[in-house]
Amino acid sequence: MAVIGGIVGAGIFINPFLVAERVHSTFLILLAWICGGLVALIGGAIYAELSARLPVVGGQYTYLRRALHPGVGFIYGWVLLLVIQTGGMAAVAVTFARYLLIVTHWHIPESLVATVALLVLTGVNCLGVGAGSRVQSLATLIAIAAIAVLEIFSLFAWSSSQLSWQPVLDPPLSAGLGVAFGSALVPVLFAYGGWQTATFLAGEMRDPERTLPRALLLGVVVVIVTYTSVNFVYLYVLGAAGLRTTPAPASTVMLALAGPRGEQFIAAGIAFSAFGFLAQSILTAPRVYYAMARDGLFFRSVGWVHPRTHVPVIAIAVQGIWATLIALTGTYAQIVNYVVAVDCTFFGLTAVCLIVLRRRGEGGTAVRYFVPGHPWTTLLFVAVEWIVVVSTCIADPIRATIGFGIALLGLPAYLFWRSRTRVEV
Repeated sequence: MAVIGGIVGAGIFINPFLVAERVHSTFLILLAWICGGLVALIGGAIYAELSARLPVVGGQYTYLRRALHPGVGFIYGWVLLLVIQTGGMAAVAVTFARYLLIVTHWHIPESLVATVALLVLTGVNCLGVGAGSRVQSLATLIAIAAIAVLEIFSLFAWSSSQLSWQPVLDPPLSAGLGVAFGSALVPVLFAYGGWQTATFLAGEMRDPERTLPRALLLGVVVVIVTYTSVNFVYLYVLGAAGLRTTPAPASTVMLALAGPRGEQFIAAGIAFSAFGFLAQSILTAPRVYYAMARDGLFFRSVGWVHPRTHVPVIAIAVQGIWATLIALTGTYAQIVNYVVAVDCTFFGLTAVCLIVLRRRGEGGTAVRYFVPGHPWTTLLFVAVEWIVVVSTCIADPIRATIGFGIALLGLPAYLFWRSRTRVEV
């Protein structure tokens, strides 16, 4: 549930519109979602082996720190706090607020609802892993149920299919098509992103060497099936042309099928989906900031663990407050490109960690899971992630530059914390 909840947020209800804007045929739209799912599945396999080799708190941060350099791990944690995790949380909180207000008809500011949601979930997760995971699991199950109802209604209540397989390629086969397809993968990978955050909890799981690989692979497979099938439904009802002119395809489809009540139902489903994503994000990512603090690379207080709940309360609170501030100033569309550019860069670097750790023999004979087809599947994952980075930089150089600029600011911050730690020692 942590893996599925980390992936299934508001993206599947919004991003299909962005994908259809960039590639225009049914074949290419579905291919983008299938390819994105396969990339996520390979990534899940890579992270499964990494988690089996290093079953510790901090996940991706620890892999980068141990395999490459402590500075690389710090910069990842830096952008996770300032951009990737909190920016995504803020955008999804605004989305949650928007759809909750549609359902309830309350006349209050979206920013206020988003702020309350972030603060409430931050408080819940300070009570312990059990409380946070139960809230997240319930919200995720409701979201998946809403998607299932959408699909069943569409396939059985809609008689005039808008599916068309001609033309197969649009735009035509060319270098421009490659750039367009790479650009289409940006919102796809953003929607599939989040499976890796379950590794942050490895140090708090029972038997993580066995449990986490199974969770990663099974969770990603469930989401691939869910995402591909719901996009088929969007295309079945709206067609490729209709999808690229519909910013809220799920609401549009349910309004056409079941009228205002259908629209209200799916709005509630989207709200629960966003809420589940927020619950999972607040549950998992603070373990990275906690690990950084324990390594002497962040404020020492962030590494404090509550003696009764056994959770890093300060780390959770810092993340919640920063996400709340971003929610008051940002929107969903503004963050997708620069989040994906930075995130995909670190995905590729983390896959490189597996190659390094295997050569060192780290984990020894205790490792129970190995990536099928390594090193070729691992290298393929690295290549795809970095091709998406290049496509993002070409399609939106300004926001990509902002993301990398924030990452580079982490270098002097790392040198400061490193020097401070040496002085204390």
